[in-house]
Amino acid sequence: MRILLAIVLAFISTAALADSAGERRPGRTPTATEVLGDLYTFSRFQQGLLESTDLKGNAEVKNLAALRAEEAAKRDKGLKQIQEAIGSEPRAAKTTPASASLVEPETSDGPTFVKSFYAAQIPEYESVIDLLERYLKAPDNAALAAFAREQLPMLRSQVKDAERTMADK
Repeated sequence: MRILLAIVLAFISTAALADSAGERRPGRTPTATEVLGDLYTFSRFQQGLLESTDLKGNAEVKNLAALRAEEAAKRDKGLKQIQEAIGSEPRAAKTTPASASLVEPETSDGPTFVKSFYAAQIPEYESVIDLLERYLKAPDNAALAAFAREQLPMLRSQVKDAERTMADK
């Protein structure tokens, strides 16, 4: 049953991100403005995890969510500099709050919430990794390309950690 729950949560998370991507097709090289917007959306997702864990998480997930929110804030500072250099505003993407992807406290027995916390992250990470990899195939901004190359190893490591932790729970 928990595996089914994780699959459903992953599907919901992926569907929400697909909706925010609009008419984008996988495989198409995104523009710098699109990448900026989607990275800001990913940051909002990570900050939403922190808000959700403040309400119902245990110390493990609260600490990890705080770390991810801090990393998102740092990433946003770097993105802001690139955005200003490009001179464009990233589009405002629709997002589903991270808390919507997580098990509600009434249905959570502790371990279920922890699993859903990690399960919600995996499709988000995979999507942003795919976005950066597609962008790097034909980048239209050198500073953003360098930023993407710097972020990819960290993001890959974090998604692997989430997958391992979820499997262990």
